[in-house]
Amino acid sequence: METCDTCGGLGAKSESDIEVCRVCSGTGQQRIQQGFFSVATTCRSCGGQGKTVRNPCGTCRGKKRVPKTRTIRINIPAGVDNNSRIKLSGEGEHGIDGGPPGDLYVVIRVKKHPIFERDGSDIFCEVPISFPQVALGTEIEVPTLEGKARLKIPAGTQSHKIFRLRNQGIVNLRGGNRGDLHVRIVVETPTNLSARQRELLEEMEHISDQDSHPLRDKFMNTIKGFFS
Repeated sequence: METCDTCGGLGAKSESDIEVCRVCSGTGQQRIQQGFFSVATTCRSCGGQGKTVRNPCGTCRGKKRVPKTRTIRINIPAGVDNNSRIKLSGEGEHGIDGGPPGDLYVVIRVKKHPIFERDGSDIFCEVPISFPQVALGTEIEVPTLEGKARLKIPAGTQSHKIFRLRNQGIVNLRGGNRGDLHVRIVVETPTNLSARQRELLEEMEHISDQDSHPLRDKFMNTIKGFFS
């Protein structure tokens, strides 16, 4: 709601069309006698304004304000989170009878990202990787907010191992250090194996008893202790 441009907030076609309320004589109140008591109430004729309009403005019809729709541009600071509120001073509705405009509050709704998940200033992402890569060690490209980064995967890395890239997260809205990027490695099981691939995997399974499997050994020992 903004002040009517046609009448300038008068609510009438001209100042001569505004006159003192004849019911309350300009006081804006009416007194009602109830026995020995006299009660003051808002004047029904002028609504407490003390004045009435003889010829209302054709645009606002005496309301002094009219609804308007306009688009404004706002700056979104880095680091805003879901439900963050941005205050725009003086961009609210105009006051009645020429009062100053109020403020506009914009509530931010952050869309979900197809790659990253956010936790405060930190962000997380999962990167699929093949079994030979984690077994032998490799270097891969991982996504960041600014592009790509190189990440070294040591040999023998286990699935769901999390690597942290410092200062690659979200800017702290209230100041302080920037958050980190946490990359979770997920070992992907191959599908649609060829005959040669299956043969090699079966050969590796046959000789794997000589390898070190600390997680499997720990699990099997726990199982033995549980059933005993």
